[in-house]
Amino acid sequence: MDHQLAMSFALPALLLAAAWAMLTMRRQRRLRQEQGLLPPGPRRWPVVGNIFQLGGGSATHESFSQLAQKHGSIMTLHLGSMTTVVISSNEAAREMFKNHDVVLAGRKIYESMKGDHGNEGSLITAQYGPHWRMLRRLSTTQFFVGSRLDATRGIRSQCMDRMLQFIQHDGGAGTNAIDIGRFFFLMSFNLIGNLMFSKDLLDTKSERGQKFFYHAGKVMEYAGKPNVADFLPMLRWLDPQGIKRNTQLNVQCAFDIAGGFIKERMDGKESVVTEEKRKDFLDVLLDYRGDGIEGPPEFSSLTINNIVFEMFTAGTDTTTSTLEWAMAELLHSPKTLQQVQTELRSVVGSNRQLREEDVENLPFLKAIIKETLRLHPPLPFLVPHMAMDSCNMLGYHIPKETQILVNVWAIGRDSNTWKDPLKFMPERFLEPNMVDYKGLHYEFLPFGSGRRMCPAVPLVSRVLPMALGSVLWSFDWVLPDGLKPEDMDMSERMGITLRKAVPLEAIPIPYHGCQTKLD
Repeated sequence: MDHQLAMSFALPALLLAAAWAMLTMRRQRRLRQEQGLLPPGPRRWPVVGNIFQLGGGSATHESFSQLAQKHGSIMTLHLGSMTTVVISSNEAAREMFKNHDVVLAGRKIYESMKGDHGNEGSLITAQYGPHWRMLRRLSTTQFFVGSRLDATRGIRSQCMDRMLQFIQHDGGAGTNAIDIGRFFFLMSFNLIGNLMFSKDLLDTKSERGQKFFYHAGKVMEYAGKPNVADFLPMLRWLDPQGIKRNTQLNVQCAFDIAGGFIKERMDGKESVVTEEKRKDFLDVLLDYRGDGIEGPPEFSSLTINNIVFEMFTAGTDTTTSTLEWAMAELLHSPKTLQQVQTELRSVVGSNRQLREEDVENLPFLKAIIKETLRLHPPLPFLVPHMAMDSCNMLGYHIPKETQILVNVWAIGRDSNTWKDPLKFMPERFLEPNMVDYKGLHYEFLPFGSGRRMCPAVPLVSRVLPMALGSVLWSFDWVLPDGLKPEDMDMSERMGITLRKAVPLEAIPIPYHGCQTKLD
C-alpha cells in the first residue's frame, strides 16, 4: 500500500520534472538561437570580450574597419560587457536609417558624462522621446533656421575678420609658422559666443571667457579618452582612470561661468530687444514658454546651462578638426591648393574680402570641404546609437540596449563605392548629381542621418567654406623649415573628434593688398 502511494506521488513528480527540464532546454535553445542570430564577429574572450583584439597600433575606427572586412559590414563586438554592433557599409547604413531609425534612435551614454547635471537639455545625449523632440524642434525652428542664419551673416563675417587679424599678427608678415588649428578653434569659439551671448568670449579683456574656454577644452579632452569603466561595470565606482571625476569637475566649472552670463542677462531682462540688439540664442531660451505640443512651460537654469555648454563643445571641436584637415590636405597637394586659390581670387578679385554670398560661385572650394569630410569625418562613429528595443535587421537579432556604431570613416573609404578612395580628389564632387552630406546619401554620412542627424548642418555648411576660403584668399601658405609636402605627417589621433596627430603648422604670407584690408 505504501509502495503504491509512493508511486502515485512519484509519477506526477517525474512528469513535472521532465516537463520543467524540457521547458528549460527549449528556453536555453531559444536563447542560443537568438545569440546565434547576432551579427557575426570575432570570438570573444572571457570578461574582456574583444577589447584586446582591437588596435595593434591602429586607431579604433581603422581597427573596426579591418575586422569588418573579415566578419562583414554588420558585425558584433563584445567590449567587456557592452554588446556593440558596428555598421561599415552604405547598404547596412541605409537599412538602419531608413527602416530602423526610431528603434535605434537611443543614445549610449558613457560614464564620463554621467554626473549631477544629467542630460536635461542635451540634444546629443537625451534619449529619444517627447523632451528630445521638443529640443530638436527648438533647434530647427529657432537656432538653425534659414532666416536666423541670414540675419547673423554679419556676425560670422566679423568672426572671420578677427581670425584673419590674429593670423596676420602671429604670422609676422610671413616670417612665423603658426598652429593653424588654434586659430580655427578661436574663431569657432567666438562665433558660438556671439550667437549665444552676443559677445566675443576670447579676448584680452575676458578673463571669464578664457576660463570657460579652458574648462570646455578639458571636458572634450577627458570625454574623448577610452574609459575602462564603460566596458567593465565592476570598475565604475572606482573610476580607475579618473576620467569621470575630472570631466565632471570641469563641467561644473564651465557651468558656473556660463551661469554667470545667464544671471547677468536675467537681471537685465526688462530691457527690450531692439533692432540694434538682435535676439541671440540665450534670449530665445529665456523667452521660451513651451511649444504647445511637448516639453515644459519654460526652461530651468540646468536645461539652459546644458544647452549652452553643448553648443560650445559640439560646435568648436568638429569645425576645427575639419578645417585643419582641409588645410593639411591642401598643403599636402600643392596643385590642388593652387587650383582653389585661383578660383577664389578670380571670383572675389583683389579689392575686397570673401563674402558668404560668393560661396555659391566657388564649386571647387565646396568640393574640397566635402572631400575633407569624406576622408576625415570629425566623428568617425557618429555619436553612439542604442537600441531602445530588440529588433531584426538584415536577418540578424539586435538585442535591446545594444550599442550601435556607424563607421562613417570606413564607409567614406569603401572601394566598392569610391574610386581611388584613399586619394584626396575634390574633383570627384564636381561630377553631376554627386552626393551631398544632408543625410540622404548613405555612402557619405559625416553628420549622420535620420532623426539623430546633426541639426546644425545649415550653420556648418556656411561656416566651413567661409572660414577655409577666407584664409586661402587672404594668405599664401608654405610649410616651415623646408618641409616637403610628401614628408608631412598625416596620421590621426582620436579625441572627441578625429584630429591630426601632429598639429598643422604653416607660414601665412599675406596676399598682395591683403595686409591693408586686415588692418
